[in-house]
Amino acid sequence: MTLPSGVHALVRRTHEDRVLQVLREHGAMTRGELAARIGLSRTTLSEITSQLLERGVISVSDDETPRLGRGRPAEKLTLDPAAGQYLGVDFGRRRVRIVVANAAHDLIASDVVAYDATASWQERIDAAFDLVDRMGADRGLHFDGVLGVGIGFPGPFSPRVPHEPSEPVAEARRAGAVLMRTAFAERFAAPVLLDNNTRLAGLAEATWDSAAEAEHLLYLRLSDGIGGGLVVGGRLVTGASGLAGEFGHISLGGHGELCRCGKRGCLETVASIGAILRRSAEAGAPMGSLEALAEAAAKGDPLVVGVLRDAGEAVGRVIGSLAVALNPSEIVVGGEVAQISEVILEQAAATTAYELLPVGEYSPRIRGAALGDEGGAIGGIIAIFQNSPLLAGYQSATNVAPAATRLRRSTT
Repeated sequence: MTLPSGVHALVRRTHEDRVLQVLREHGAMTRGELAARIGLSRTTLSEITSQLLERGVISVSDDETPRLGRGRPAEKLTLDPAAGQYLGVDFGRRRVRIVVANAAHDLIASDVVAYDATASWQERIDAAFDLVDRMGADRGLHFDGVLGVGIGFPGPFSPRVPHEPSEPVAEARRAGAVLMRTAFAERFAAPVLLDNNTRLAGLAEATWDSAAEAEHLLYLRLSDGIGGGLVVGGRLVTGASGLAGEFGHISLGGHGELCRCGKRGCLETVASIGAILRRSAEAGAPMGSLEALAEAAAKGDPLVVGVLRDAGEAVGRVIGSLAVALNPSEIVVGGEVAQISEVILEQAAATTAYELLPVGEYSPRIRGAALGDEGGAIGGIIAIFQNSPLLAGYQSATNVAPAATRLRRSTT
């Protein structure tokens, strides 16, 4: 199957989005009812629905509408709950996480597979495709009509790569991005969106829970590296060159430890996984893993707690300064480091409060991430919705994240 291109493909995909949106909101409908509600001619509607049926995106409902007089009852069309229409993929340093949503925007599957940190880009892609096959077989899903793939790319990454070769991205990473985009586009014959996986996790945290939606959100992930994301007006900010969110390389002072970026005193040298394990050993409490560190913190080991408080203070200084400049309504701290102990978030919140202007009730809410390891992959799907030619135009009454761009976890 070849990818559609040009204006005709955009128009067709917009019509498909409109059909799926109406079926999401109103349930099973006949072709005549769909044509009347959407405003398409019956000929165009028939062509669109035939393609969606052929690809398994929709199916014929068991319910039929009685027809007056002679003739067969009119068929009703409905969304196929077993069709994996949207894939969110988050490539981390040691694993790939995949989530699947159907056309009703239900999150219907989620799984993860590990690989070695030294795995090549092709090996990581192969692992992802094997995982998709396994998810389909285990859960009875099919991926014949995928409408979009949102991929979270690890490390400093601009979504404009590889379209703007002048951007400062290492050739190996550029080659990985090209390979990844091409492989997924060919496998699923669908548009592929690439962005930084940490930024996508921030987008997910801002739009996942409609009861706690955040129009302006600042997100920070503490892991092997440290990155973040900024959501403004419910939409992700990527910056002029597409590299916004590298909060881990904000310097706490020019006399700290040397960072891999070449500067000294970056947040990453204090609050990343490697930094915390190293500082614990230097303090006299060597730990072989984060699990051991968390166990020691739970027992109140003063040396470990001291290292975690230092990390939390450094985090608070960075996000506090960012909050003064950006005025978010919510600050979210995620990643494996944030899960070690409540000490880190508590200290970060206390330091942030000190850094903030005295604005009282208008101070941002600070919380831990709600989505855990799924955040980047879920954000990939939400980014697809926001980039849809139809869904991008839907706005809620509060002009926050459009309701049409949200996901919900399936209850079946």
